[in-house]
Amino acid sequence: MKATSFAAFAAALAMPLVSSAAVLFSEDFDVDPTANWTVNDSGLSDILADFNYDYSAIGVPAAPGGSSTTGLRMTANNSGGVFSGFSVSPTGQSFAGNYKVEFDMWQNYVGPVGPGGSGTTQLSSFGVGTNGATAIWPGSSPKESVGFSVTLDGGSAADFRVYTSAVSTGHLDGDPVYASASRNGNDAYYTTPFPGGVSAPAAQLALFPGQTGVTDAGEIGFEWRRNVIEVLNGVATWTVDGTVLATVDTSTLTLGGGNIFFGHADTNSSSSADPNDSLLNVTLIDNVVVSEVIPEPASLGLVALGLGLAAAARRRV
Repeated sequence: MKATSFAAFAAALAMPLVSSAAVLFSEDFDVDPTANWTVNDSGLSDILADFNYDYSAIGVPAAPGGSSTTGLRMTANNSGGVFSGFSVSPTGQSFAGNYKVEFDMWQNYVGPVGPGGSGTTQLSSFGVGTNGATAIWPGSSPKESVGFSVTLDGGSAADFRVYTSAVSTGHLDGDPVYASASRNGNDAYYTTPFPGGVSAPAAQLALFPGQTGVTDAGEIGFEWRRNVIEVLNGVATWTVDGTVLATVDTSTLTLGGGNIFFGHADTNSSSSADPNDSLLNVTLIDNVVVSEVIPEPASLGLVALGLGLAAAARRRV
């Protein structure tokens, strides 16, 4: 069995055996929090970060569990034509020990939904371990955090990505950090939990008639997805709607700090030609909660077992 399978197996077993304690930070963006967030721009192209955006303006429904349709909206490189991106962090925050970051994310892009329109292969990003003052995006160097990314439209050979200080660019296919050997959304590991067939909301289609079609299998856009980054005993695990996508041993990394981040980036140097690109090629974030995690004794053993098995498998390769 591959080392990736051992690590994912241990993470998946360990997750139910923890309990959340105190809430360390929360943000629902219902009251404009702009003054409490830091925008870290690559400085290469146009960006937009709106911390009190009413996303019903593009026909997106309220996130599950939320009380309104306001959230964080991010978009980049709609006119500059430069490979670029940015990140945002809550000002002055730092988290340590065992904790988890939970948030709702909606990915939207210029239609037609499925193949995507002009300039739709962009990235939503998020992660932990930043100093909160560094622009984090695929082109940034050196990497100073644990970053996870996913394309808006499933239009890349690497739709699900991990960026850390362990590699200069990003972790490649087959790296043990991934639960699947492939980062391509076409892989069965992704198409099974995310079978596609999701259309743009009726309200969005009414506003933007070009938003026809449905998502391809392996895409996670056009639905509110609950993302969780759990840091347990130095291991950061990313899940989407309960599916483990990546597991990173942070003890081997050089981290910039203890803050969290969200970001958006373009994957290439061209900009969309669609007049609605800044409205539709966006990442929406809502209902952010950071809480302490208390591991159960059985959980500690499973994590240790999983990491030990993964190490043994690597030695056999």
